Amino acid sequence: MDQAPGSPQGPQGPQDQGSKDARSLPTCYRHPDRETGIRCTRCERPICPECMISASVGFQCPDCVRDGSGTGHAPTANQPRTLAGGTQTRDTRLLTKILIGVNVVMFLAQLRLGDRFTDRLELIGRAYVPSLGSLEGVAEGQWYRMLTSMFLHGSYIHILFNMLSLWWLGGPLEAALGRARYFALYFVSGLAGSGLTYLLAAQNQPSLGASGAVFGLFGATAVLMRRLNYDMRPIIALLVINLIFTFGWSNIAWQAHIGGLVGGVVVGYAMVHAPREKRTLIQYGTCALVLAVVVVATLVRTAQLT
Repeated sequence: MDQAPGSPQGPQGPQDQGSKDARSLPTCYRHPDRETGIRCTRCERPICPECMISASVGFQCPDCVRDGSGTGHAPTANQPRTLAGGTQTRDTRLLTKILIGVNVVMFLAQLRLGDRFTDRLELIGRAYVPSLGSLEGVAEGQWYRMLTSMFLHGSYIHILFNMLSLWWLGGPLEAALGRARYFALYFVSGLAGSGLTYLLAAQNQPSLGASGAVFGLFGATAVLMRRLNYDMRPIIALLVINLIFTFGWSNIAWQAHIGGLVGGVVVGYAMVHAPREKRTLIQYGTCALVLAVVVVATLVRTAQLT
């Protein structure tokens, strides 16, 4: 991970003062291209989500944690934590890379094995599938389709746009939340998209793609940027453009996009706003609640189709 050298001056030095005059927010001392409203509670230097480490009070920068000055203990006494309370790791994009790799491998399998492979794993309510010669769908007890469909794509353009969005949104979220919470956000958002699609779409309409999970990342990114007092205009503009494509382009399962977006906003809010005393309980409890809604919606739809 490339890192910009820190400024040798303190929080009131000429360089930092100039930044305040020129910008509405100061920039991270290790990443000058990132504005932030958070400062290290020890040295008061501005820090971005990737650099902030949870301390007993507020957040500290990596330098203060490394030399032990922030806690009064040896650097290894406390495990560095992310904004959401997750464990901080060296490679903040590892899980994002793995998710992209899984999507690419599944797409290559689709190209190699053909329709029979895709027809077995895509999301469909209940329909006769000629390539399989049988009645297929979630209503037939194939609940796994709600998960497997998240890793399938219909074309090169489809997977390209989804993977670019995953790379752009996933890295910062993985750094801010930690791998476990980021993993939960991704899958809960994707399943929320699958759940709403199964509930509202025609029973014989197949659906596939990582778009539900990606829209969940959009929602969580907006929540995180709001939490850090970042300029919301870029993410809002990008989200509006994607929603225009969602409702203006044919053959797009808008239910997956909206379901994923709502799931991402709800889970993302719990991740970054949960009070520290009950943080883990609230964060994963919210994930469980969203999944419970998905299960109820799935049961309701299955009862309608059988």
